[in-house]
Amino acid sequence: MTQSADYITALMMGLAGAGHCLVMCGGIASAIGVRSKPYIVWIYNLGRVASYVLIGALVGAAIGLISPDGSYTTVVLRWLAALFLLLLGLYFTGWFSGLVYIEKLASPLWRKIQPLAGRLKNNQGVLNTFLAGALWGWLPCGMVYTALSWAAISGTAQGGALTMAFFGLGTLPAMIAAGHFSQFLHNFLKARGVRTAMGILLIVYALWSFVTLIKPFFHASGH
Repeated sequence: MTQSADYITALMMGLAGAGHCLVMCGGIASAIGVRSKPYIVWIYNLGRVASYVLIGALVGAAIGLISPDGSYTTVVLRWLAALFLLLLGLYFTGWFSGLVYIEKLASPLWRKIQPLAGRLKNNQGVLNTFLAGALWGWLPCGMVYTALSWAAISGTAQGGALTMAFFGLGTLPAMIAAGHFSQFLHNFLKARGVRTAMGILLIVYALWSFVTLIKPFFHASGH
């Protein structure tokens, strides 16, 4: 798969995770949207996406330093990314919640960040809102970790940043809806059936990714 395909995958993850975004962060966006001018919701989400881009750049750059040639490492990372995508799909459907345990690993760090994020959120102003969004971008989230596994594949700061930018772009409709739009759309995106459908979509794509990775082995063996 090409780098552009990875960007599309990241965008799809963000779009498919609409219900999950609303569960994790939608209440914050709704609170900001209710008590603020409309553009404030966009500033908050700009800060959140900026955090994703920064983390993606750091992960991509780190992989590039560890494995400059990227050949063997890229194959391993693609297997890992496909596995994370499968786990995310299972998480959305409610069939398996293994990602919850991965989210808990980051809980100690989040407990240190959360009070500051809360104080910034409660203070009006563009800068405080942007910084609050940036800090909430570090909220332990299996969906973000899955996107980061795809960002790592790039092996560059630019590629990792772009992957997470596409992921962040995919999350925007749900989060902006939480801040601006109707309760009907909010409830629809959080509905169990919608989450299950999106989960199945991700599972299918993950399985297709595994098939793509396995194909070269069959060709090499002459089958």
